[in-house]
Amino acid sequence: MLFDYKQRNNIVLVILIILGCAILYSLRTIAGALLSTVIMYTIFRPIFLSLTIRRSWNRIIAALAIILGSFIIIVVPFLILSILVIKKIAEFQKNPMQIKMLLTKLDDFAGSKLNQPDLLKNIMHKATIFAGDLFPSILGGAAEILLGITIMYFLLYFMFIKHEQFENGLLHYSPFREQNALKFATELRNTTYSNVLGQGFIAVVQGTLVSIGFFMFDIPDAIFWGVIATFFSFLPVIGAPVVFIPAAIIELANGNQFAGIGLLLWGFILIINIDNVIRFIIAKRVADTHPIITVIGVVIGIPVFGIMGLVFGPLLLSYFILTIRIYETSRLASERLERIKSSEEV
Repeated sequence: MLFDYKQRNNIVLVILIILGCAILYSLRTIAGALLSTVIMYTIFRPIFLSLTIRRSWNRIIAALAIILGSFIIIVVPFLILSILVIKKIAEFQKNPMQIKMLLTKLDDFAGSKLNQPDLLKNIMHKATIFAGDLFPSILGGAAEILLGITIMYFLLYFMFIKHEQFENGLLHYSPFREQNALKFATELRNTTYSNVLGQGFIAVVQGTLVSIGFFMFDIPDAIFWGVIATFFSFLPVIGAPVVFIPAAIIELANGNQFAGIGLLLWGFILIINIDNVIRFIIAKRVADTHPIITVIGVVIGIPVFGIMGLVFGPLLLSYFILTIRIYETSRLASERLERIKSSEEV
């Protein structure tokens, strides 16, 4: 015999690792769709179980209802945002002189009042780079978006229909002991709720308050900038100010002191502080995601996933930290078990 039993197992393991790496590399283009499927399953699983167990719905009907509802609630707003951004860019392209005059006025204001003559130029340059990373999938790649959505809902449908087999398979092949695997699943759910639902709710509230502030002080395009502020608000503390501070400076540069100062007070007193209040409530009820994790996650996620990196980046970083914690718990438990066995043998 050329190979013994152990050598054959090692060869099979190496082949599995090579094939696994090749498969993962091939799936890199739909990584966002796969992660979206996990997030959607985690969020809508309680609703699916409630419909099928408590209300005795047919599984297929329940799965299709959730898919349709999630499409209307989640996907349609992204399509609306795409239309708004494209229309606004078209307006900017039609009136380039108006934008140049506005930037010149802002530079003059920043130079005379703030002693920062190139402040607006630098801010606009950085904002352009950030927006280029944030919205590439909105301005192009429609086919890729459609493919990702199709894959996500295709996988989600079968995960719901066969949810027992899916969850039992995860539990069976998990590298953790059953107790730690169940704990990991619970922490995974809480982390997903905190990052997706919690941070999403904060962003919607802050975006709504930005729109209200723009309406109150008669600043144009209130709804559009409120939507933009919603996405920027996934960045804790610094997100919403990216929208309302430049708007306030524009009003001050135009001589509208009441609107400029009023919007700054509205933003710093209410919009920023509402973040802390809601975050505290979420931390007590679900899980606490530190703002540093969110910021670093966004920085990591946007270059990889585009606009969805606002959600995927912090979530992946939280999953990584959670895995380390569970691994540490398992390692300590194994060490205690080894010490007990050693003491019994002695």
